[in-house]
Amino acid sequence: MKAVVLAGGYATRLWPITKDRPKMFLPVGDRTVIDGIFEDLEADDRVDEVFVSTNERFAGEFESYIEDSDFSKPTLSVEETVDEDEKFGVVGALAQLVDREGVEDDLVVVAGDNLIGFDIAEFLDFFESKGNTALAAYDVGSKERAKSYGLVTLDGDQVVGFQEKPDDPKSTLVSIACYAFPADTLELLETYLSDGENPDEPGWFIQWLQDRGTVSAFTFDDAWYDIGTAESYLEAVEWATGGEAVVHDGATVEDSELGSNVQIMDGATVTGSTIENSVIFPNAAVTDAEISNSIVDIEASVDGVDLTDSLVGEYTQLEDE
Repeated sequence: MKAVVLAGGYATRLWPITKDRPKMFLPVGDRTVIDGIFEDLEADDRVDEVFVSTNERFAGEFESYIEDSDFSKPTLSVEETVDEDEKFGVVGALAQLVDREGVEDDLVVVAGDNLIGFDIAEFLDFFESKGNTALAAYDVGSKERAKSYGLVTLDGDQVVGFQEKPDDPKSTLVSIACYAFPADTLELLETYLSDGENPDEPGWFIQWLQDRGTVSAFTFDDAWYDIGTAESYLEAVEWATGGEAVVHDGATVEDSELGSNVQIMDGATVTGSTIENSVIFPNAAVTDAEISNSIVDIEASVDGVDLTDSLVGEYTQLEDE
């Protein structure tokens, strides 16, 4: 079995934090977002190769990351895009990768910005027991939130209906961009695209497949975070750390008050400040400030400034004049 980790997005809603950094490398607790996926795939003997699908702009970062990691399975597979406007869409990029890498095995596909509480091995057990296309589904509990995702309707564990980002959701059970495809399904990617179908969202391909055969849904109650905004990132950090204030080794905190869900990374210094629900990245400096619901990037300096719902880019200097 092969695996694809989708990591080709540009995460513009998290700029400037992700302008020059793949969002999959954002720290969550003591590891990055993508580490959990790599760890699960590395441990599963059924998966013999993991293709990391990214764009030309971030290829160097992923190459360095893979070389420096302890993971043996990941290899880089690069889309020929450097800008959001050039993207092929998820289905288009997946079809290109299958062709480029000559994939002929069963294939599991996971979005690299997914932080999931279940072990991917559980999902693969389910896929193998069904013998057909499978997806993972999670109840987000809110119809307003459900509008942002592909919704599934089930009969038992069989998908009998699918809505992609509907204005009027019929359910709150969403597909989380974790899929498994039998080998004989992969050739249908080209058929789907040749028919002029939507190349952007994988949900449209799943709906197309569901109209032509059986698609099963692996439902779960564990945690799931789709990290695309500062809010969802901070929620993921809260889950990973238990909502505690975490000061990493090498960080310095003096005369300061740290509230819930605060992460102070290695080399950062916080002096005379109050911080709540925020992440301070390595080697950043915060002095005489009040910061909430914010992210302060590496080597940034915040001095005498109060920040709420803010993203401070790397090397930025904010000072009270």
